[in-house]
Amino acid sequence: MWNALFWGTFAASATMFGAIMALKLSIPKRIIGYIMALGTGALIGATTYELLQESLEISGFMEVAIGFLGGAIIFTILDILISYKGGGHQRKQSDRAYKKDGTLFSDSGIASSASGQGGGKTSGMGIFIGSVMDTLPESAMIGVSLIGGQSVSLALVVSVFISNIPEGLSSTVGLRKSGFSRKKILIMWALVVFFSALSSLAGATLLDDASDSVIAIVSSFTGGAIIAMVASTMMPEAYKEGGPTVGIVTSMGVFIALWLHYI
Repeated sequence: MWNALFWGTFAASATMFGAIMALKLSIPKRIIGYIMALGTGALIGATTYELLQESLEISGFMEVAIGFLGGAIIFTILDILISYKGGGHQRKQSDRAYKKDGTLFSDSGIASSASGQGGGKTSGMGIFIGSVMDTLPESAMIGVSLIGGQSVSLALVVSVFISNIPEGLSSTVGLRKSGFSRKKILIMWALVVFFSALSSLAGATLLDDASDSVIAIVSSFTGGAIIAMVASTMMPEAYKEGGPTVGIVTSMGVFIALWLHYI
């Protein structure tokens, strides 16, 4: 129980770290792209080596297929709904703001974007909800890895931590552009860390007595949601900010996950 809470909190705390960086520093967009690419590769590797491989070992291919495809479909549907709430529009607005000064954000960019937007609060909240939707399955994934009294998967924790940093960065920029105060933003991310810890705890406890087939379906479901998330959000943003060289960084992320899986 305490392991699940600790590791879920630790991995999710990277979103708070990213938010603080966005509020305090002006970071070149290429660096953000590289961090996002590294997190993308790490998540792809961790999902493959940890969730899918282990699910196949304890169940059949059918359970993995149902869970994995179901997770990808559900995430995609929810992502579309979030986009209609303003998240997609806000991301496009922030992309144009980045190009003005070559950095992730600037005070002048935030001011000009916020003043020119009509439904800013709604758009910013859409970004935040999308970030929560990304973070919770990742935390649950950590909890699932602890089922049966096993030690935590280092590959999962490191992969989720790396991927959460750019999540907190980019989402905080969107919230600032939408007019949210620094205090409110930090409170919101603190809530994300709290609910992520609960999500990790739920993954470890609710499935503790479940059958191998159920565990495999849930694990694969989480994996499908993660892959759909990185393909639709992290990978395009990483390439947009970092350019073609993010391919090498993404490959490094996959290799790191493989290395952590076997040490």
